[in-house]
Amino acid sequence: MFDLLNRYAAWLRPSAMRGDHAAHQSVDPATTYNGLRRGINLGNALEAPCEGVWGVTLRKEYFTAIKKAGFSSIRVPICWSAHASVEAPYSVDPAFWKRVDWVVAQAKARHLHAILDFQNYKELIEDPAGHEERFLGIWRQIAEHYQYEPPTILFELLNEPYGNLDAATWNRILARALAVVRPTNATRLVVVGPVDRNDIGALPSLVLPDDDPYLVATVHFYHPKPFTHQGAEWEPGSLPWLGTVWQGTDVEKQAVEESMARASAWGQTHHRPIFLGEFGAYSKADQDSRERWTRHVARSAEAYGMAWAYWEFCSGFGVYDPVTKKWHTPLLNALIQGSS
Repeated sequence: MFDLLNRYAAWLRPSAMRGDHAAHQSVDPATTYNGLRRGINLGNALEAPCEGVWGVTLRKEYFTAIKKAGFSSIRVPICWSAHASVEAPYSVDPAFWKRVDWVVAQAKARHLHAILDFQNYKELIEDPAGHEERFLGIWRQIAEHYQYEPPTILFELLNEPYGNLDAATWNRILARALAVVRPTNATRLVVVGPVDRNDIGALPSLVLPDDDPYLVATVHFYHPKPFTHQGAEWEPGSLPWLGTVWQGTDVEKQAVEESMARASAWGQTHHRPIFLGEFGAYSKADQDSRERWTRHVARSAEAYGMAWAYWEFCSGFGVYDPVTKKWHTPLLNALIQGSS
């Protein structure tokens, strides 16, 4: 199901490489994308204002557990903006560089693909014009810092643009960000999603440069939200949703499959692979329902050739208990068992 080499081969093999650092080796983007396969988000750690304040501090054994469980990639949400100066050139804190470098090293040591995702830049969401240059300045540093890393290290420009970062504004800024990244990372895969918090239904609003074959379109899937976000403390009006179940009826399954089909059709029309970057159901939902929903979403994504990353590893949506150091086996099985 994940083998997109035939489906996308014609457009994923450009005739020429660009830039002085054209990945320093021959890069087949289809092969790199296929390596994502089954992923998991290391949520609530580096995207917090300070690692640990949201309850998660990354540990070496987490990467080993993820690899042994059968995952092939990690998505690493990072709040770069919380660790960069507010004045040009917007320098990133050297201590924070070392921490992210450590994460990259842990992934490489276990042969895990890793997506470095720029997350929680709320100031950019609220005031795009006021923070656009800072956003680009931070990306210039990230690109230069990781330009010699292998193709298994991917970039994601921005997690879940929304609010004042509307489609027209985001499409313009993402093109500028790619122009900042490409001089030093000509053939690195860059993940880009649409507005409305990367919602799968917003994919048609995304405009990507036609002349860049090293892009992956990403979407998030949390439907139906009264099920996936019931009782979520940060979600207004979620308390009345408590008790919502997902039985896996034909109608419920069809709704999932139709969303995946539409995203896949967009990808084929625009010659872009689709990455399901987030999906999950909060832990206050019925556990049997969580298992059913998770399995069906994962298998449906695979059926349409999508790599995926579950949200998330060990917090409110988590599939791993950091206290007992054990996986929640039914939920893990829903992700891994039967996977292509």
